[in-house]
Amino acid sequence: MHPMIMFSKINKWYGEYQALTDITAQVQPGEVVVLCGPSGSGKSTLIRTVNRLEDIQNGQILFDGQDVHGTDAQINRLRSRVGFVFQSFNLFPHLSVLENITLAPSKIRNLKGAAAKQKAMELLDRVGLAHKAGAYPAQLSGGQQQRVAIARALAMEPPVMLFDEPTSALDPEMVGEVLSVMKGLAKDGMTMMCVTHEMNFAREVADTIWFMDAGQILEKSKPEAFFLQPSHPRAQRFIADLRAH
Repeated sequence: MHPMIMFSKINKWYGEYQALTDITAQVQPGEVVVLCGPSGSGKSTLIRTVNRLEDIQNGQILFDGQDVHGTDAQINRLRSRVGFVFQSFNLFPHLSVLENITLAPSKIRNLKGAAAKQKAMELLDRVGLAHKAGAYPAQLSGGQQQRVAIARALAMEPPVMLFDEPTSALDPEMVGEVLSVMKGLAKDGMTMMCVTHEMNFAREVADTIWFMDAGQILEKSKPEAFFLQPSHPRAQRFIADLRAH
C-alpha cells in the first residue's frame, strides 16, 4: 500500500525567502497528521502544496501515487479529491447551506437533484446542522459556517481532508463544535492533515505530530512522545512556551 501523500525534497521560495526547505515526509492512508510549530514556520504553505494552492520550485509530491506538480496533473480532478477547509469559511453568501453543499457534486460529479440533496442532508446531519439546510451563511455563527464548510468539502467524497487552522477565526466557545466534527472524521478513518494551534486536539486525535520551524520538519513523533519528551531543542522550547501559557 503506497502512502496517501508523499513529499520528497520539497523546496519553495517566495523571491529570496525560502519558505520550505528539503521537506521529505509521508502521510499513510487513514493517518491523522497534525502540523504544529511557531507562526511563519511553513505549516500552511506545506499543506497548500498538496492541492496546488501553492506551487513548489523543486521536489516531488505524490497524492495517491499521482505527481501533483507534474505537467500532466489534472488540477481540477486533483482538487475534487482533496477536501480543503480554510481559516475563513469561504461559503457562497448568496446560496443556502444546502445549495453550498450540492453545488460541486452536481457540477463536477454529476450528482443530480434528489440524490445530491439526500447526500447533502446526510452530511449536514453528520456535522449536526440538518436543521439549518435552508439558512444562508450570514444567518449562521462562525462555528456553524465552518461545520458547513467541512460538510461541503466532504460532499466530493475526498480520500483526504486538509485543514488549515480551521478554528483560528472562531470565538473560543465555537472551537469545540468544529473540533468535535474533526474528531469524528478521524475516528471514521479519514486521512487528515491539520494545521492547528489546538494542542489538546493534537494530543487526542493525531497519529503523528510534525513539528515545523523555519520551513523544515524538525521532528515527527507520536503525540505522547512529542508532548512529554520532544527531542529537538526547538520543539522543547515550543512545548516549554506552551506550558508557560
